[in-house]
Formats: sequence, C-alpha cells, structure tokens
Amino acid sequence: MGTLKAWLADHWVAAAGFMAGALLALAPLLVRTISLPLVLIFLCSPAYMIHQVEEHTHDRFRSFFNQRLFGGRNALTVADVLVVNLPLVWGLNLAALYAAFAWGDGYGLVAPYALIVNALVHIAAAVRLRIYNPGLITAVVLFIPLGLATVYFIGREPGVGIAYHLAGLATAVLLHVAIVGWVLVRLPRSSTA
Repeated sequence: MGTLKAWLADHWVAAAGFMAGALLALAPLLVRTISLPLVLIFLCSPAYMIHQVEEHTHDRFRSFFNQRLFGGRNALTVADVLVVNLPLVWGLNLAALYAAFAWGDGYGLVAPYALIVNALVHIAAAVRLRIYNPGLITAVVLFIPLGLATVYFIGREPGVGIAYHLAGLATAVLLHVAIVGWVLVRLPRSSTA
C-alpha cells in the first residue's frame, strides 16, 4: 500500500470526527449570516463526517460489507473506501454548497438527497439482514431528519420546482448505483479478504 494511501487509511476517520466538530462550531455564525437553506446544505458535511466515524472506525463498514455481502471476498477495498468518502462524499457536499450559493438553493439539493438515499440503503440492509450495519444509527438519527428538513426548506424557496428535486435525487441515486456497480464489475477479480 502506498505511503499516502496507508496514512489516509489510518487517519481519515479521526480527521473526519475533528473536522465535523470544527464545522459544527462554525454553524452558529453561519445561521446569522446566510440563509437557512444554505446552512442546512452546509450541515450535510459534518453530518456525513459524524456518520463516517460510526461507519468506518476500525474499518467496520468495509469488513461488514465484505463478510456479510460477499462471503469474505475483498469486494470493497481500502482504496474504494477512501475514494468514495473523501473526494466523492466530501467533494459532493462542498460542490453542492458552492452551487447553491452561486446559482440558487435548488442546485444544492443533491446533498440532502444523498443523505436520504444513503439512509434508506442502511435501513434496507438492516431490514433484509436483520442486524445492525455500521452507519445505521447516524443514518436514522442524522440523515433522515436533516435530509428531509433541507429538502423541505429548499422546496419552499421561490423558483425551486420539481426539476431541481428530480435532478438532486437522480444524481444521489446514480452515485450510489455507480459505487455498487464499480464493486460488482471488479468482483470477479477480487480475492478473499
């Protein structure tokens, strides 16, 4: 494993926890200076970081995923986890915030829809497997209420029609499908964990 990848694998979850705390410390200032929809989009990032702490501490999610869903095969690699969580999740939320700021709140809807879609996947897995999966608690406690509140308040903004909601939801679903597709395409070549 490369030096940077190994360092990130060892430290990114702790960094996510600290960054979530720092971002949440900024929230009271933001409430006084920007609109509520922008604050809610901003809060999607620390919510996701808190979720990542529950999900990925001690490599819990990857281990669960590979053991429970793929019989011990290394279907989801350390590199996959890093790419999905750092540039994709953090980048998506940052891009959504900047898009909403630059062009209007409706352009940030992908962030709350990503929370909702992720939560539904965790809930569906828990129901199907009848066990806890890493990330389930924060998906239910943070993602559902924050995602729904953000969608609701952005939906009340003038000019935010159904097309914005469909685009945000479709993008969130496509990202999740792409991640699963990537794992399934690589699966025949993966080895046991």
